[in-house]
Amino acid sequence: MVSAISESRAPSASSGTPALSASSASSSPAAPFARSAWRRGAARLAAVVLVPGLLAMGTLAGAAPAAADDVPQHQGGASATLDGLKTFAGAVLHTDGADQELPAGLFEMTVEGGGTLKTYCIDIHNPTQAQAKYQETPWAQTSLGANDDAGKIRWILEHSYPQVDDLADLAAAAKTGPLTDQTAAAGTQVAIWRFSDDADVDASDPAAEKLADWLEKNARDTPEPKASLTLESAAVSGKAGERLGPVTVRTNADRVTVTPPVDVGVADVASATGVKITDKAGKEVTTATDGSRLYFDVPADADDGTASLAVQATTSVPVGRAFAGVTRSQTQILAGSSDSTVSATATATWAAGGAIPAVSAAKNCARGGVDVTVANEGDAEFTFELTGDQHAVAPGESRTVTVPVVEDQPYEFAVNGPDGFTKTFKGVLDCRTTGTAPPPDEHITTQLGTDSAGATTAGPPANLAETGSSNATPLIAGIAIALLAIGGGAVFFLRKKKATPSSPTTTE
Repeated sequence: MVSAISESRAPSASSGTPALSASSASSSPAAPFARSAWRRGAARLAAVVLVPGLLAMGTLAGAAPAAADDVPQHQGGASATLDGLKTFAGAVLHTDGADQELPAGLFEMTVEGGGTLKTYCIDIHNPTQAQAKYQETPWAQTSLGANDDAGKIRWILEHSYPQVDDLADLAAAAKTGPLTDQTAAAGTQVAIWRFSDDADVDASDPAAEKLADWLEKNARDTPEPKASLTLESAAVSGKAGERLGPVTVRTNADRVTVTPPVDVGVADVASATGVKITDKAGKEVTTATDGSRLYFDVPADADDGTASLAVQATTSVPVGRAFAGVTRSQTQILAGSSDSTVSATATATWAAGGAIPAVSAAKNCARGGVDVTVANEGDAEFTFELTGDQHAVAPGESRTVTVPVVEDQPYEFAVNGPDGFTKTFKGVLDCRTTGTAPPPDEHITTQLGTDSAGATTAGPPANLAETGSSNATPLIAGIAIALLAIGGGAVFFLRKKKATPSSPTTTE
């Protein structure tokens, strides 16, 4: 049972709704850094009762198991796979009187559905996983949320390589002498680390070091960029015969697509044709823009059930958006984007009467856990169990419960209600930049060298971090979580409820 749970009557606010060879550098454990608010808060976090990694919560007696389509909670935007450290040069990290050489530069990611991202590391003491899955994430759900210098990192991104691709102009402004793509990337990464991790780190190349110093000196606070695409109120509920919503679109794209019901493998596809996606006036919509409000128009005679809509667009993801790993992998920040596929989903649950819950979750770095919000738009009280505790939400009200979870460890828990209602959440909380000591014999070292042309190379092994100090970095353990795959265009689907009218079973 988890006893350290905080509650409120309204959902918590959140910010925003955010390549490579594979090896890690070793060094002695990093000393505490003054700017790291999370390190100062480690003792406070240790005082709460935590949900262990990989804990699968049981269900109420007689409850149906969660469906097999569990996915990590994602507030929308780009989902991508880490490809490799592509443009880099050497750097030296100074910790506890020891010097550690490591590569510093630009990563690349391939976006699900099309597109390419260029990113820098903002988590030097944690490793990357080869082919790790990443999701665009609000700053508040990463280490940037507690970092007073986060805005300076965005300034660096906007005033250095690759956003400034005229290296002669960049060199002239910073008075560095000639720069190459590799040394410009290294100098930019070094400057970012000084703010993201408060790291004592220098670029090996003199011109790259001058660039890092110039960027650090001139950086100014800049606000967090807006999400490329997200949906506000990602879970709604209500009675059949009503328009359920609104679900508000937030995007930097000119337009997003919304499609009518399509065959996604449900047993009775015809029943989905009665549910439409409309505007407030009831007009069916297939496209939307920033600020559009979408509604699920559910017929009065519709069987009790749950539907999900997805919106999708092609756009350039804003520079400065954070990307967090689906499993534990070094947090990244966006330095550049091609036109890329972005998407977001929302669900609606309806019934003829009784309790009609809408359940959603979001990581809460400030509290070291996951906020689970349960709203009830029915006409009867909704009772549920979460991590061993019982809760109740009156009709027309909502409640947020914060479930503490272990930093950098996979978590899984479920909201269990009457008559088989189950909604499962899983993921990894990565809110701090401090690495933890690895088990014996699990130290991986990145070897820096030069190829036949004299270029800097990062040597084997090829399955862990390219950047990060691995004496303070464990190997990655845990179960990989599949990303939600969204095909061409947006998808809308309905699942008929197998439970009683007051308790649809959904999973996230």
